[in-house]
Amino acid sequence: MLPATSKLCAAISYRHLRNMTGLRRQAAVAISQELSRLASHSPGPSTWIHQVRRRSSLLSSRLEEKPFSEMEMSYIKQGEEALQKSLRILEDQDDWKTETVAGNGDKVLSKVLPDVGKVFRLEVVVDQPLDTVYGELVDNMEQMGDWNPNVKEVRILEKIGKDTVITHEKAAATPGNIVGPRDFVSVRCSRRRGSTCVLAGMSTTYGAMPEQEGFIRAENGPTCMVLRPLPGSPSQTRLTWLLSIDLKGWLPKSIINQVLSQTQVDFAKHLRKRLARPVPAAC
Repeated sequence: MLPATSKLCAAISYRHLRNMTGLRRQAAVAISQELSRLASHSPGPSTWIHQVRRRSSLLSSRLEEKPFSEMEMSYIKQGEEALQKSLRILEDQDDWKTETVAGNGDKVLSKVLPDVGKVFRLEVVVDQPLDTVYGELVDNMEQMGDWNPNVKEVRILEKIGKDTVITHEKAAATPGNIVGPRDFVSVRCSRRRGSTCVLAGMSTTYGAMPEQEGFIRAENGPTCMVLRPLPGSPSQTRLTWLLSIDLKGWLPKSIINQVLSQTQVDFAKHLRKRLARPVPAAC
């Protein structure tokens, strides 16, 4: 299914095919059917996968609004690929091992995938409504360096349509410089349907952002965050963060595993602190 979907999306990127409404609709239907297949495989995450599925129709509506270049279509496809791969990983509930459990219930799990490597999954509940969490992570993503000491900077390099962005992120060195500064160039896409939000991404290349002096260019993805209201408590949000990173360099696996799981725990702590700050009154 995925190869066929990729071919359809690639075809749309060519100028002489861009105005073929039938082809655009066929591509959107193919993506929708793929997400439907994912939703049927698991009784757990299938509920929110089904909610996100209808967002795939956005691809055709965006193409109706404005023709994209071949390069822009490539980035949109990469975002869709990151979304689909992440959901497939999360819907498989088998073989996850507990890495750490914090006193407040925050939990980090991991599993090894043959085609990806070791991935980490953070499960937390945040005492803020979904709209507040979504706004901080998506609308205010460039401010993440202000509240997360593990992040030096997040910068949006390009916006493509309503839901796809290219970003450059600089990660701070760990204490003692055990892991030196890393940076990432990523394509990110967001999907929101009803009470479920998925923020997915993966590493990409961007001509205007070559490797930077003083940073090792690392790779991430597929990665995603899933936001859902806590059942029975809409003022709280359940956040699931799937993390897959290749830090590059010569680092022992034991160090990498410790750093990545701690990064997720720290993220939850700093996010709560950020969301709990008093909001300045409007003038």
